[in-house]
Amino acid sequence: MKKIVLSLVVFGLFSCAEMQQVMDQLPQGTGLSQAEIGNGLKEALNNGITKQVSKLTATDGFFKNEAVKILLPEELQVVDKKLRQIGMSKLADEGLKVLNRAAEDAVKEATPIFVDAVKQMTFNDAKNILMGNESSATTYLQNTTSTALYAKFNPVIKNSFAKVGADQVWSNIITKYNAIPLVTKINPDLTDHTTNKAMEGVFKMIAVEEKEIRTNLNARSSNLLKRVFALQDKK
Repeated sequence: MKKIVLSLVVFGLFSCAEMQQVMDQLPQGTGLSQAEIGNGLKEALNNGITKQVSKLTATDGFFKNEAVKILLPEELQVVDKKLRQIGMSKLADEGLKVLNRAAEDAVKEATPIFVDAVKQMTFNDAKNILMGNESSATTYLQNTTSTALYAKFNPVIKNSFAKVGADQVWSNIITKYNAIPLVTKINPDLTDHTTNKAMEGVFKMIAVEEKEIRTNLNARSSNLLKRVFALQDKK
């Protein structure tokens, strides 16, 4: 996702001197100007984040994608099992679905937050990611933006719970479960769980696109992308 890397250039995060340092450390003889590299990475950024994250915002974007589907936290698996044992399988199924619906809804609003976080990469970060392995950009983003993203993502998830009715469904589930004789009463933080899992899903999908554009020449959908990402191929 070198796209991410030099999209920094596009966003004006590097001085000309810093950019020249990057150029000096790239394979020589590329025939590419600084502006072309910047524009190529901007195009890749748009194609990557927008393309992959948009898949998550569709109905069943999480729920029917096994790679990112949000499952119940461990402490609620006993709830799911117990409800099914007493003939409430439909309610249990709905509980799982609304968690994923909340994530699908929230990602629509969270995408700009994620893109904004990308802009915070430094010169050294950019250089290292551009010439890094097939997941270096995704790993960098996950390690450096998760805290800030969580702080902004969590209230979005909370609002989405209300919007898609997840709060009511789970209030009903927990009430019914806690009323079962002899069970240990629970009060899980489903907003926290869904927030973390939704963020993981976003990063997983970004990783998919990063690997694709780094390793598959056909994924480089324009001449500019092909030329820019050829820099990595020569390292």
